[in-house]
Amino acid sequence: MTSKNGLGIGIIGCGNISSTYLRLARLFSTIKIRAVADINRAAALARSEEFRVQALSIEDLLNADDIDIIVNLTVPDAHFEVSQQILEAGKHVYSEKPLALSLEDGKSLQNLAQESGLRIGSAPDTFLGGAHQQARIRIDEGKIGTVISGTAYFMNHGMEHWHPNPGFFYLPGGGPILDIGPYYITNLIQLIGPIRRVASLTTTACGTRTVLADGPIKGKTIPVKTATNIHALLEFRSGAAVTLGASWDVWAHRHSHMEIYGTMGSVYLPDPNFFGGPVEFTEMNGTAATPENWEHPFSIPNEGHSVMGTLSNYRTVGLAEMAQAIRDNRAHRCSLEMALHAVDAMTSILKAGEENRWCELSTSCARPEPFGRAEAQSLLA
Repeated sequence: MTSKNGLGIGIIGCGNISSTYLRLARLFSTIKIRAVADINRAAALARSEEFRVQALSIEDLLNADDIDIIVNLTVPDAHFEVSQQILEAGKHVYSEKPLALSLEDGKSLQNLAQESGLRIGSAPDTFLGGAHQQARIRIDEGKIGTVISGTAYFMNHGMEHWHPNPGFFYLPGGGPILDIGPYYITNLIQLIGPIRRVASLTTTACGTRTVLADGPIKGKTIPVKTATNIHALLEFRSGAAVTLGASWDVWAHRHSHMEIYGTMGSVYLPDPNFFGGPVEFTEMNGTAATPENWEHPFSIPNEGHSVMGTLSNYRTVGLAEMAQAIRDNRAHRCSLEMALHAVDAMTSILKAGEENRWCELSTSCARPEPFGRAEAQSLLA
């Protein structure tokens, strides 16, 4: 039910990430979270009390007349089933990443959405951050010439150091590629374009992990049943080639998060898991320099972090932009097609490692439109 207060939003899944959506959705004028639900009723009631929203059963939320979009924040293994239920209930879907754990499931959701005339959007939305849009616009302007190659690295020693219940990260459907990979691969797609084929080497350093984070299972051992160390090559349809390193088996390294190399220079980008950070360009002489001040609503620091200091955190902007796009009858930027292409790329990377061969991607997508300052400002409450 569209109103002057924005589209009505419901959430299924009241785990850790739900608090981020509930807190940050208040920044945006195009959405209004009305209700939450979870298979664990106690979790839904806790979020209801914390954020003063209604707690419903999943069935009642699916059938609520004042809900336009339902956000799927369940564990990755449940994404397909829950998104399918949402579409069958006649609601638009916005899913946490990854959209699905297989290309077949993603295409099934695509077919159902097309048949029903409904929208599917998917995180990540961090590529809409000011830093990454600054890089996108300057690349499009030709600042570094034609993009020919790049590197991207996300490597640490795993999720058990901070997450109170990290077991699902180490099961099939988890691992660094499907968990953190969406941020990096989606940003590469929006910067360079669709991917043609991939190759990779994949390994698992150990068969178990010990949970170190405070919580009910601290000190317990969990099994590892997915690749935790991946080195991939991505060939883009443009001809550009990117090296991607993804690992939960690395204690320390000195690789930067993302670098794009062109015929006339290079650009160094901050972590695409976040919205802001410094963007540096080089000329052909190799000298790095911070470009002119580039103000963007979603690069302004707005949140403190115990380890990383002050950050720019605008998660839910993809949902808010999707709601605006539905209202304006235009394409939304966190699109189904791009999310499906990212799933194709990630699952193909894992398959390439298992089968020791290049894997051609069967999907493609258009790059989302750049997200400039005026478009970003129009979403804010």
